[in-house]
Amino acid sequence: MSIIRLRECVATPWKNGMGRTRELAVHPVGAGMDEFDWRVSVAEVDSAAPFSAFPGIDRHIALLEGAGFVMKLDDGSMHALATKFSPFAFAGEAQVEVTLNGGPTRDFNLMLRRSKVHGELVVWDEPGRQVVDDAVVLIYCAQGHIDTSEGRLQPGDAWLPVRSIGRITMNPGALALVARVESRGN
Repeated sequence: MSIIRLRECVATPWKNGMGRTRELAVHPVGAGMDEFDWRVSVAEVDSAAPFSAFPGIDRHIALLEGAGFVMKLDDGSMHALATKFSPFAFAGEAQVEVTLNGGPTRDFNLMLRRSKVHGELVVWDEPGRQVVDDAVVLIYCAQGHIDTSEGRLQPGDAWLPVRSIGRITMNPGALALVARVESRGN
């Protein structure tokens, strides 16, 4: 079965040791932090801490729970990650300082090795059937319920679609964060 339950994923320390993450999926399967083409995880942020640096990685992040935080990037730009389910993309080599808006948060992360793949994190929130094309590598149920050919997703569940299965059903009130990844053809 290709359904992943977040509650069953083990929390591991961040690369810099200043937070925790739960890996949902990585490609290739079993790849380490220096070997993955793409990786999807959910991070738990309990205090202000710098993000780990990931040179050569494109990062996409979306707030799942909590009041969020302000990201100060080393180019002087700032981004308030305060709206749930609103993806933000940035370079993994950027030095990022975080200031919490008030209390712990949980966020969704898609990481893409720039030399191998490109992609995006998109939001699906329309009820009814959705077409799952070959670029979709993971569907994360952020709220509501989503029906797949392998069972129902509850909030916190993810599904790794099988290429031959091309549809899911979004129940009313459901919202999915969808990781889309394509090879650069190297």
